[in-house]
Amino acid sequence: MCGRNETTVTQFLLLGFQSFNNLKVLVFIFVFLIYMIILIGNLLVIILVSTHHRLQVPMFFFLKHLALVDILFTTNIVPNLLYVILMEGGKISTNGCFVQYYIHCICIYTQSVVLSVMSLDRYMAICQPLHYSSIMNPKVCLHLAFWSWAAGFFIIPSEFLLIFQLQFCDSNVIDHFFCDFAPFLSLASSNTEIIRWQDFTISVFLIFLPFLFVIVSYVCIFITIIKISTATGRKKAFSTCSSHLATVSTHYSALVTIYIFTARGNNLHENKWRSLLYTFLTPFINPILYSMRNKEFRKVLKKLTPMRK
Repeated sequence: MCGRNETTVTQFLLLGFQSFNNLKVLVFIFVFLIYMIILIGNLLVIILVSTHHRLQVPMFFFLKHLALVDILFTTNIVPNLLYVILMEGGKISTNGCFVQYYIHCICIYTQSVVLSVMSLDRYMAICQPLHYSSIMNPKVCLHLAFWSWAAGFFIIPSEFLLIFQLQFCDSNVIDHFFCDFAPFLSLASSNTEIIRWQDFTISVFLIFLPFLFVIVSYVCIFITIIKISTATGRKKAFSTCSSHLATVSTHYSALVTIYIFTARGNNLHENKWRSLLYTFLTPFINPILYSMRNKEFRKVLKKLTPMRK
């Protein structure tokens, strides 16, 4: 409970990017355009994979779910960010803040698990090609996609039962553009050690272990590719997983930069800029990586492009 001379916080003030307040209209337009590109690009992936038979294979089935996560991830943050930019700061209720962080966690954890499932798909396609069709059948893919989403939904509530019991007194200013874990937890008047350890444990299961699985999968994939006798065969095998490898590298390098190398306290301001990069970078480049580098995807896009005379 807050003391007699302390006020219980019912809403937080998000500062956003005050150093750009003089350019808020330009920043608003830039962020809005990037957000529109992300929405259009990922919606295009979802529509094409859902409607074109040539793209209804396991890799693109999981890519569709990755695109859906990217849309949810950015939509959870960017509309409120646009408001914060225009208003030079914005208020959000404590419950609204926790819900925003809850959705943020689900998206990050789902992305990590989906990427590990996609690495399993690449492993089966390259290392076990004779068993690929029988193992990666539609039923198995559906189960893998379901549990990629369900893992976060089932595990995260245990952490949020503790978060909703936190007390916030007097200080309510968050030097960030959304309700991330470290910024709002630093304002809590309650003891947060148990929550920090619980968050760490969940991250081990839903971020580190999937990442470890991706590494092991690609070690096996690279060993198999090296054993291919012809250079053409090696190049073809590697091209089938290059887009996924680039996405994995972007996703995990951003997470490592934000949540491991960024310390608490004095580095929270610096963490805000890293979070901004992560919020836009991965959802922005994923559709480009898969549409530009995948032959089947390019063929479908060419069919949709008006014929030139």
